Amino acid sequence: MGGVAAIAQQAGFRVTGCDANVYPPMSDQLAALGVELIEGYGAEQLRLDPDLWVVGNVVTRGNPLMEAILDRGDRYQSGPQWLAEQVMNGKWVLAIAGTHGKTTTAAMLAWILEHADRAPGFLIGGIAPDLGVSARSSSSDLFVIEADEYDTAFFDKRSKFVHYRSRTAVLNNLEFDHADIFGDLAEIERQFHHFVRTVPSSGRIVVNARDEALKRVLAQGCWTPLEEFGAPAGWEAGTPDAAGGFEIAWQGRAVGRLDWGLCGEYNRLNGLAAIAAARHVGVAPEAAIAALARFRGVRRRMEMRGQARGVTLYDDFAHHPTAIRETITGLRQRRREARILAVFEPRSNTMKKGVMNEALAASFAGADRVYVYSAGLAWDARAVFAAFGPRARCEPSLETLVAAIAAEARDGDQVLVMSNGSFGGIHDKLLAALRG
Repeated sequence: MGGVAAIAQQAGFRVTGCDANVYPPMSDQLAALGVELIEGYGAEQLRLDPDLWVVGNVVTRGNPLMEAILDRGDRYQSGPQWLAEQVMNGKWVLAIAGTHGKTTTAAMLAWILEHADRAPGFLIGGIAPDLGVSARSSSSDLFVIEADEYDTAFFDKRSKFVHYRSRTAVLNNLEFDHADIFGDLAEIERQFHHFVRTVPSSGRIVVNARDEALKRVLAQGCWTPLEEFGAPAGWEAGTPDAAGGFEIAWQGRAVGRLDWGLCGEYNRLNGLAAIAAARHVGVAPEAAIAALARFRGVRRRMEMRGQARGVTLYDDFAHHPTAIRETITGLRQRRREARILAVFEPRSNTMKKGVMNEALAASFAGADRVYVYSAGLAWDARAVFAAFGPRARCEPSLETLVAAIAAEARDGDQVLVMSNGSFGGIHDKLLAALRG
């Protein structure tokens, strides 16, 4: 929704916004753009008297401002509908969908197109330093969007991505997530098939050939040409060297070598998907590879936040067992000799419900120490991580957790903080504790 606000501001609208628990980097971006941000959902905001309320999917019935909007009969729309009608109508939309990697792949693709002087518009759920902002309106006929399967709004329970009318669609991967709105994986697969149904026969679907759930989605019907990555019949990444560089091939033919600073198998697959999508709009693979060699990643995706006392602190958005496992594996490949202290906040609705607990503990197997912030959970974190013995520590107090990590960390350690929220400012608190 912050990206929607940024695009609306650039389009010349006067924009205000309200939210709860606002935190960087989005709050900083909105402030820099001059978007007035109001903390909370008070009904007194009706005095703003806007032409349109654009409603995000965190807003529910019972929200005091939403109830006042409904009672007064004001005009309102969902964010995805507003984008579809006001921004993406008539454009070539490149949509990135999947359980993991949407933000990174969308940022890679937007950067490739930017590097190729195509100046795309984009809306991404994170800020890439190379792009500077998470969202941008432009006069280009191209628009890159992170296409989320989460529901649209309290009054529109379709997944967001069905609104976008994409011509190039990337299907990165598909696992069970969002237990607050989906009962099982089959329900999510059905939504992905609704997305597939919106892609025209003149378009293209770029799909992860290794993903069994996506194969089931496409088996329900597909009317669009497919292009695979992660398999010999399509785009393939060679074995990475010690620095993370690897060869890239298309249908068995070498097309170039990518040397970059990102780590992990998921990022290699993300890169292949971005190269394939860019090729669909006329960017040569060689040019895409050259662009990715300069790509510096996305904030909150293995972002180094600082160093103190010889300890390096990373911030990552991982909040699903698969993403946690792959993030730890990628960091291990980068620094094999260093200890990894994994720090986790189970913050998403799915994590708070405990529906993935069986896979959760196993996803931390690659870490040397595990620290879990256990406040507000409906399940016993100590029981879930009991098999780790003294390697794991679960604390409901953030201050106690910070003190324990700072006491354990030593020169050369890598502290990996994983949360899809602000985590109570733990990054700055940890660095301060280490320095102290």
